[in-house]
Amino acid sequence: MSERRQTDGATPATGTPANGHRAADGGRRDDGGDRAVSGGPAYVGKPDYDRPDEDDEVRLRRQAALALAVLAALVLAVAALATPWQALLTAGDPPDPARDFTAAQLARSQAFDAATSLPGYLSLALTVLVAGLLVATPLGARATRRLRGPWWLRTILAVVVIAAATLALRWPLGMWFETVLREYGLSTQTWPSWSGDRLKNAAVETFLLALTITVLVALARRFRRWWIPAATGAFALTVAASFVYPVVFEPMFNDFTPMREGPLRTSLLAMAARDGVPVEDVLVADASRRTTALNAYVSGFGATRRVVVYDTLLRAPDAEVELVVAHELGHAKHDDVLHGTLLGGLGAALGAVLLFLIFDLVRRRAAVPSIADPRAAGALMGLMSLGTLLLGPAQNVVSRHVEARADLHALELTRDPATFVAMQKRLAISNISDLSPDAVEYVLYASHPSGPERIAMARAWARLNGVPAP
Repeated sequence: MSERRQTDGATPATGTPANGHRAADGGRRDDGGDRAVSGGPAYVGKPDYDRPDEDDEVRLRRQAALALAVLAALVLAVAALATPWQALLTAGDPPDPARDFTAAQLARSQAFDAATSLPGYLSLALTVLVAGLLVATPLGARATRRLRGPWWLRTILAVVVIAAATLALRWPLGMWFETVLREYGLSTQTWPSWSGDRLKNAAVETFLLALTITVLVALARRFRRWWIPAATGAFALTVAASFVYPVVFEPMFNDFTPMREGPLRTSLLAMAARDGVPVEDVLVADASRRTTALNAYVSGFGATRRVVVYDTLLRAPDAEVELVVAHELGHAKHDDVLHGTLLGGLGAALGAVLLFLIFDLVRRRAAVPSIADPRAAGALMGLMSLGTLLLGPAQNVVSRHVEARADLHALELTRDPATFVAMQKRLAISNISDLSPDAVEYVLYASHPSGPERIAMARAWARLNGVPAP
């Protein structure tokens, strides 16, 4: 329902497989005498005349370029058709924070934004710097050149070494950001608890990243047209991860219990039934051991779909909790998680093909003889991180419209704009939301409309539906 932008920076974006390739250039003896051809199979023991000639390489790249164009068109078409662009176009007055928030609340929001902006932008700069060094210099190859063992072990170790080094660089920024959260009363964690969560999060990201890159290197060592299985695998991994995340990874960070029996639970399940959304239960996460912020979310799809509310949210009036859950039911009714997963999977497949086409431009600067070489792990991590950063603003545009549609769904389901406005004010004040984000922060970080935007939309909805405007 609401979210805090991540400004302390996680490890380089794990993403889903993005893959790359190219040319037979100076293959080195590697692992038992195989000759690694750039981006292609190892061609163990084959004579030079069996290796792809220049015309064959051109043909392979043309095929990949055609696949890239088809996938790009498909991604754009799905995004254009599946995104509810009209959701943020509801006529209404411009957002006016001063109408609903006191001068003290506005000042607190601005002060908190100022306190978190510096570590946030430093984290962004560090991400770009590390990714740039991995892509444009031999840093990654040099950091992992002393690793020993079979190729797959060296690939995994390379990912672990680089991820650990990046985590260490980010640690002071994370502590800085956590200190600000504590100063403003948003964090309830101890340093051991905070460190444990951060290490678990890094472990999950590193595991997924090591899996992705190891599979990619394996495909590049086996197939000349490795971008085909890599794109297929990237799509499949994205879908599988989204499906299993609620039941495998979320319990690593929170305990989930069914909402206890009582009028609120009965009301929420009745509302879901009235909405035609199959919800067997509403789960409560023990978020209060970390934060005072209020939130709720829906994750998974099919058999793993769940609606989760923070235990901190249960301190709000029942009517406001119902509106928050009505918003999440909007996501479930429109299958937003599934659609987002499919769009993300297509984007991951596109990234795999794009990497095939561009990796040859990178490998020389990164001092990597081939994408089939374990030393390519650093350059691949850098490219994935940069790709995630570049896609972030586009993902935010889609997300803001999806969130606005869920808001409209909550209003249609409850027909209670006054409580909706009260709930948005409570969320904004409790979470110290940015009530007047500047254009740069809005583009970079805002996955939801701002609180004043959501309030203005509720008032516009009330006027259009003949309901007293709050």
